[in-house]
Amino acid sequence: MTTLQQMPPAPSSPSLPRLILGSSSRYRKELLSRLDIPFEVMVPDIDETPAPGESPEATALRLAREKARAVALLAPGALVIGSDQVATLDGEQIGKPGNHQNALEQLRKMRGRRVIFHTALCLWDGRQSEPEAAAQIENIQTFVTFRDLPDAELEAYLHIEQPYDCAGSAKNEGLGIAILEKIESTDPTALTGLPLITLTSMLRRAAFPFFTR
Repeated sequence: MTTLQQMPPAPSSPSLPRLILGSSSRYRKELLSRLDIPFEVMVPDIDETPAPGESPEATALRLAREKARAVALLAPGALVIGSDQVATLDGEQIGKPGNHQNALEQLRKMRGRRVIFHTALCLWDGRQSEPEAAAQIENIQTFVTFRDLPDAELEAYLHIEQPYDCAGSAKNEGLGIAILEKIESTDPTALTGLPLITLTSMLRRAAFPFFTR
């Protein structure tokens, strides 16, 4: 069931449209807070299972759109942000590890390798009557090269930061940066889960005023 959380309160100014982040991710919530604009959080209830034969990029784009649309149906007239991330190694999807052993196996596979993170973003403008006009959607690729580290260092890192809810088993915004060799992206916050450069471009196209209070 889709749930609503107020974080922070909805804007009262008529110049600011209602903005909703459709996500349960605390990382995305923290990133959106950097823009210092009022927003709410609604957690969409959708099936995030990849479709048979679906490419990683297609999965991320579809889920970002479905998240935004699910919330938009419950909040007519709002601007809704949906985002999804899929990590891939040699074309194979890398999910959230969930526990220590799975995380260690992920890091072993990725050490010394280049991993692609697909971060899809959808901004759904509920003021538009046609779905084709309502949705702006884009995939941002981030290329991450992992250091070739021994098991002992990988184990030590996992015990300290416990990044078991992160695809790729490393928090680049924290100590996980120490196990990365290189990050290549046009949008520096995409890897954390919400590409703010792309988002602000989408919001500008939707006539969202950033510097009005």
